[in-house]
This record gives sequence, structure tokens and C-alpha cells, in this order.
Amino acid sequence: MAGIVHSIEELVGHTPLMELDRFERQQQCGAHLLAKLEFFNPTGSVKDRAALSMIQAAEASGHLAPGGTIVEQTSGNTGIGLAAFAAARGYKMEIFLERGASLERRLILQAYGARLLDYKDATGERPESERTHPWQEPEREAALAEIAAYCQRTGAYFNNQVTNPANPEAHYRTTGPEIWQDAGGKVDVLVCMAGTGGTGSGTARYLRSQNPQLHVVLVQPHPDSRITPAHPHAQIIDGVLPAYGVPKSDLSDYLNPDWSDEYIDIRTEEAYETAHEVLRAEGLFLGTSAAAALRAAVQVGRRPEYTGKNIAVIIPDNGMKYLSTPMYHNV
Repeated sequence: MAGIVHSIEELVGHTPLMELDRFERQQQCGAHLLAKLEFFNPTGSVKDRAALSMIQAAEASGHLAPGGTIVEQTSGNTGIGLAAFAAARGYKMEIFLERGASLERRLILQAYGARLLDYKDATGERPESERTHPWQEPEREAALAEIAAYCQRTGAYFNNQVTNPANPEAHYRTTGPEIWQDAGGKVDVLVCMAGTGGTGSGTARYLRSQNPQLHVVLVQPHPDSRITPAHPHAQIIDGVLPAYGVPKSDLSDYLNPDWSDEYIDIRTEEAYETAHEVLRAEGLFLGTSAAAALRAAVQVGRRPEYTGKNIAVIIPDNGMKYLSTPMYHNV
């Protein structure tokens, strides 16, 4: 029957593009802020697009056989998307979860049946009999080489989102065209967070093919909001990494400054403040990275040269996965 879907895969994409009229006025922003609300995807984040694309590509290439096991390193959202589609397609899912992932993300992954691992599993230092808890905060994250060795040893498929071309390709095929169409072919600026770089690089590549003058702003965590020896207990922006001001050897294939024109550093506390403001102005309940991107978009939109221009902002997810963090305490 018309209008009935038969798989969560059919719910991926075609998310709304919403102008934040009241928020613009309150922030004295002269530009039009067009929020791409990616939490309308089936598991609540932009990563559903890449997750489905990567599984489909692995199946088409023969790297993923029926009943196989998918392995990924993730801060949560990519893993959640992969776990959902894996469950629907009959695959097993194993996640090397990055440090600082919120409690909600861990619980959602476990609900989907994903097995949560850490570096001792990757290196073979922890036998199965020593797993006293489904997951606990690791001493360190597993390195990509360690995970690759684990997959070779176990026969699992390493999805590896940071080098997987189906990651940015999903956004070139879907996210960029949707924004362009819904904005009536008028997009002057793209603002997005720096995660794996897949969302931003793929979306920017499409939008630039339509508007070569597109200005791309990459938003990254301020040094104070990164876990470093100087800030070992920093409250981070989940899933967001710096692309500027770090050694090139630390960057993934798609997380690099090449596809952006400038960067803006945002502190976690600033993202929290913006999240509270847009919640009251528009009723939008945003995640940390979404609020950080919006904070940067306001800064750009206040510049005189962007008065009346259209600024598209990727809103990766909503606030439901952050209730255990300080983000919405004492709102």
C-alpha cells in the first residue's frame, strides 16, 4: 500500500531543513540559519546515512558475508547506526567504544546487541573469562592497527569509517543534494563539525559542485575541551575532533583542512549555553555537537558580509543521548 515502509533503511535521509527565525532575531544574526535536522533519521543521528552506505558497499564488494561480524571504533552514533542496520540484516556487531562516550550511547549499543570491547580485547591481553562487565572505561582506546589485527585474527569485517569511502559518498549523494534542493539552490555557507570528516567533506563537495563560491566553516573543539595531559578530565564534545592545529599524521583521510575555508574553536560550555538558548527560542532539543555548530554559525551570521545570506548548519543529533552529561543539568 502506498505510504507504508517496510524497513528502517527506508527512513534514512530526507530530513527537514528548518530556518531558525526566532533564534536568529534573538542572536542578532543577519543571515538565515538553515538547520539540517539530522536527528530525524531512524536512530537519531546523521551517522545513519554513512552507516547504511558503508554496509551496502561492504555487501556489494563481498567483504561482508551473511551472518558475519562488523567491527567499528566509534564514539557512539556511527556505531549505533551500524548496530541498528546490522540487527535488521542479521549481522553481529562489535564496538571499540571511544573514551568519554555518554552512558546513553553505551546502553543503546547494548540494547541493539552490540558487544563493547576495549584495547585489551584487540591485543588479546584480556581473555573472555576476565570480562566482568559488558563494558567499562578503558585505560586507553584501541589503535586502528590493533583493531585491524583483531579482525584478521577473528575473521570479522573492520568497517573503519575513517578511511571508508562510502562514508563521505553517502553525504555527497544525499545530504548535499537535499540541502541544495530544500534551500532553493541558494546556499552561501556550510557549517559543520569535525568528526571523521565524512559528513562535511561529502556535503561540501556536492554543494561546491553547485556553488563554487561556497564558504565552508569547520567547527572543532577548543583546546580546553579536548582530553589532553593538560586537561585530562575535560568535558568533551562527543565525536568531535580538531582538524586544524594538529599534526597531519593524527588526521583521518577525510578529517583535514583541505575541504574547508576556515575553522572556529568552540568550548563545550559555549555549546551548552547555545543549546539552552535554542531550546527556549525554537523548542529544539540539541546534542552537544549540534549546539557547537550552531554557536559557530551565529558567529559567521553576524558578519556584515553575510547579511541576508543562507547558512546551512548540520545538526547531527538531538539531546536524548546527553541526559547523563552536565549538558542539561540546571537548565
